[in-house]
Amino acid sequence: MTAERSLRPRRFSGLSIKLIATIIVVILAVEVVVYLPSLANFRASWLDDRLRVGVVAARVLDAVPDVMALPRGLTDRLLTSAGANAIVYRREGQSQLIELANPVTPGVVATADMRHRDIMTLTMGALDTLFAGPGRTLRIVGEGNLDESQVELLMPERPLRQDMLEYSRNIVLISLVIAALTAVTLYVLVSRLFIDPVLRLTQNMLAYRQAPENASLIIVPSNRRDEIGVVERELAAMESDIFSMLRQRRHLADLGLAVAKINHDLRNTLTSAQLLSDQVATLDDPKVQRLAPRLVTTLDKAIGFAQSVLDYGREMASPPVMAPAGIKTLVEDAAFDARLVGHPHIGFINGVPDDLVLNVDAGQLARVLLNLLKNAREALEAANAAIAAPEVTVAVETGAEEITISVSDNGPGLPPRARDNLFVAFEGSARSGGTGLGLAIAREITEAHGGRLVFVDQPQGTRFDIVLPAVLRTD
Repeated sequence: MTAERSLRPRRFSGLSIKLIATIIVVILAVEVVVYLPSLANFRASWLDDRLRVGVVAARVLDAVPDVMALPRGLTDRLLTSAGANAIVYRREGQSQLIELANPVTPGVVATADMRHRDIMTLTMGALDTLFAGPGRTLRIVGEGNLDESQVELLMPERPLRQDMLEYSRNIVLISLVIAALTAVTLYVLVSRLFIDPVLRLTQNMLAYRQAPENASLIIVPSNRRDEIGVVERELAAMESDIFSMLRQRRHLADLGLAVAKINHDLRNTLTSAQLLSDQVATLDDPKVQRLAPRLVTTLDKAIGFAQSVLDYGREMASPPVMAPAGIKTLVEDAAFDARLVGHPHIGFINGVPDDLVLNVDAGQLARVLLNLLKNAREALEAANAAIAAPEVTVAVETGAEEITISVSDNGPGLPPRARDNLFVAFEGSARSGGTGLGLAIAREITEAHGGRLVFVDQPQGTRFDIVLPAVLRTD
């Protein structure tokens, strides 16, 4: 339970906190992009205000023939209102100067030429002022009110820098407030539209994983028509299918256990009956001698059926254990067990190369070969004299990516019912009384080796191909 809780996402973790952080970062990044031109405009406006005072001073200079006759109080008020130490007016090659009664000797001088107002120049000037050291003097250059006139102001840069810092602090505070309000608003909307449904899906999957047989945990899809609605409906369908499949498998497992127990007892009973039939067959009674072979054959079929059912239940209990194995030897052993070697009427051809070695589970692959060879022998035996020269052939075809082992015969072929139910347990048998488990087992073993078992349709006879990946080959 503790591990389950640790896996459950909380509202303010995961996507939620990532969404809020992303929104805030994006908004602040946009504000930084907007901030630089805004700061440049603020600086330009500030400097323009100071230049206007310089223009007023220039008009005064133009109106007064003798600048030296201006009252000191008037010039000081002009300079104080502009925050300047000195104002220089240039016109037609002549310069006139207004300065404080106690002139200030400038140290480091930085020039701000307001005649160049492109955004790059203004931005670089704003950054230069913002990160400048203390004690600099700013030389502001602008155009006067007359043609070809020029006004210059000399003033300390510190007041401008302080106003710019105050402006920057206000911009930062406003940006944070906007980012926070936008993030909260978007989070509420996105949470309702996306995060809450995703959180619901996640919690449902975690809960259903713990108890897939609890039908009450199957998610109830909403009426949404977007991608999340599709996910909800597909998840509900998948959970319903899993629930039905698990119930069916549990029922089949219980039924299979009961059948296995019954089948085991039945096999023991049939074995005892077979022993009695062998004793009966030794009697001299003509009727007994005539009926005994049929009784023995019937008991053999019943015992074989019981044994095949037990084998099917145990066949794929463990995965194959791969090891190098000679395929020609496996085919020879399987043909011997299938009673093809030395058969009085059926020929057998082993066309497997002597040097073919594959990395397979020899016991399981031998079981596949045995099933296919046994089916071929029984089909040819059932045809009796209808086949002139009955024969079973095993051949190998080697490709770049696959190795194919073909088991074929020249018998009558598979009936339509067997073709329609190939590899289906209890339904894919080609002969009366068969279980069809041999091909089902053979297919499972082949697929466990990473290959496939294929029925190849041909005009005469039956052919099955065991297709294995070439990576199993051992050179």
